[in-house]
Amino acid sequence: MRDYREETEKRVEFIKNLLKNTGAKGIIYGNSGGKDCTLVGILCKMATDNVLGVMMPCQSKRNYTEDIEDGLNAAKQFGIETVTVDLTEAKEALKCAVEKVSKVNGLADANMNPRLRMITLYSLGQEKGYLVAGTGNRSERYMGYFTKWGDGACDFNPISDLTVKEVYEFLRYLKAPQNIISKAPSAALYEGQTDEKEMGISYEKIDSYLLTGNGEKADVEHIEKAYSRSQHKRRMPLFFRELEGE
Repeated sequence: MRDYREETEKRVEFIKNLLKNTGAKGIIYGNSGGKDCTLVGILCKMATDNVLGVMMPCQSKRNYTEDIEDGLNAAKQFGIETVTVDLTEAKEALKCAVEKVSKVNGLADANMNPRLRMITLYSLGQEKGYLVAGTGNRSERYMGYFTKWGDGACDFNPISDLTVKEVYEFLRYLKAPQNIISKAPSAALYEGQTDEKEMGISYEKIDSYLLTGNGEKADVEHIEKAYSRSQHKRRMPLFFRELEGE
């Protein structure tokens, strides 16, 4: 197990140095009421008082109920300023505009939500002179379980090296609300959605493979296939002259 006291000190110092070196006035992040954003919010608040959490419900019933309740409870416990920007009308207006050209279904529809949220964070962040903190963990990043130019976009990420197992350990160390630790991880992009159901594999199996290199053959193949298929999400755009070596 990691030494989370030492981990806390190192990550807080990293954030402090980042603010000093960039000249940013503070940090903004999306507060979905989930495990990762809660940990990011706590670490950022320990580095600076200028932290703004933004709750951005969009269509999903869960966004307006337990997610908001859990997010607000965590923010209150750790003294994090929080605002709410309801994106449902914006999503409906955008979808209506796009569907004058072509239908928007499935993942194209669901991925509008995190992309609208990132537009919101960068709009508010730029106005305030704040950096946008990413909230993705190592397990999800390896699987490509994030939206390109949505929740995958950020100025920095203080937890990107932590597996889901380690995120939970960290939250327990910091005494985060139990509701956040115990509920099933979900991006809440649609009703009944859970991360593990959508990925087709448990975080336990993903984390075991990442931390030990071992796993059942079928599980390893599933994980590596997801990693290979999502490579484009983890790199910057490809540019012609760079590919040509010029």
